[in-house]
Amino acid sequence: MKAIYLNEVGTERVQTVYSPSTQKELASLLDLDEKVYSKANLDQQAAANAEVVLSTWGMPEYSEEEIKKTFPNLKIIFYGAGTVQAFAQPFLNCGIRVVSAWAANAVPVAEFTLSQIILANKGYFLSQKIMKEEGWQATGKFVSQNYRGSFDSKLGIIGAGMIGRKVIEMLNACGIRLNIMVFDPFLPADKAKELGVTLCSLEELFEECQVISNHLANNPQTVGMLNYNLFKRMKPSATFINTGRGAQIVEDDLVRALKEAPNRTALLDVTYPEPPEEGHDFYIMPNVFMTAHIAGSIGDETYRMSEFMLEELRLYLDGKTLKYEVRAEMLHTMA
Repeated sequence: MKAIYLNEVGTERVQTVYSPSTQKELASLLDLDEKVYSKANLDQQAAANAEVVLSTWGMPEYSEEEIKKTFPNLKIIFYGAGTVQAFAQPFLNCGIRVVSAWAANAVPVAEFTLSQIILANKGYFLSQKIMKEEGWQATGKFVSQNYRGSFDSKLGIIGAGMIGRKVIEMLNACGIRLNIMVFDPFLPADKAKELGVTLCSLEELFEECQVISNHLANNPQTVGMLNYNLFKRMKPSATFINTGRGAQIVEDDLVRALKEAPNRTALLDVTYPEPPEEGHDFYIMPNVFMTAHIAGSIGDETYRMSEFMLEELRLYLDGKTLKYEVRAEMLHTMA
């Protein structure tokens, strides 16, 4: 099958995801044009012949009309990255299959989240400041008065999609005994029972949980979904973790709730916009800890995504069921 690489960023981006060994294996399975094309420099003949497109972050967007004209023989896209929301719908509408490495990208996000949950339950984040300013005894007193550790603590998971479920599975695999409450209208009761979690409303989750972690799908319906009506319900020393998307948070409302209870903590790997505007309260608030969208795959972790796509390609060529194919109806609930 004829195949091309397609990416707006170019060769360097593709090489950060597709390792040399994976590229070599792909070339042995496909009639692969090894040049990385962008939308602007796409060779018309190569595009017309392509049955397979390989890509990652930087996949260009096309309208349905453009797709029909440019890719008359295209059958499938292997996207070595996470969310496909920006480009997938028109391709799916044209009958072109889309496969994503969202499951591979979920692994480091879940690992990142799990570590933050454990540290948050220990009071790690705010205690650092007290340790430096007030010393050992003050830190010990602060932690003992405000935190009880993870044992039987209530954890709130907002959204039990691929990442949310992975967090739950990792916690269970580690034997960390938590009472996990989940808000997800799309999670069936039998699946919740299988995961060992309790389904609840957002209001209950924010009121009862010591740590709350956001994994909502990234779509128009979730924009601004987490607001002051919820943040005001947080416990006085609760921690809110966001590795989802910044647009899902009404950030002024979060700031207000954090100022009202200074022992509340926000751990934000994502904001809206990214980075926050100059002078934003997030930069100066002592109970806000920001990272630069690093929860997902970084460094050599990105190679995992192309390996997932390689395995999916093998299944596809053998006519077997794909594990990580994205269908149109899934776009409503996927991150």
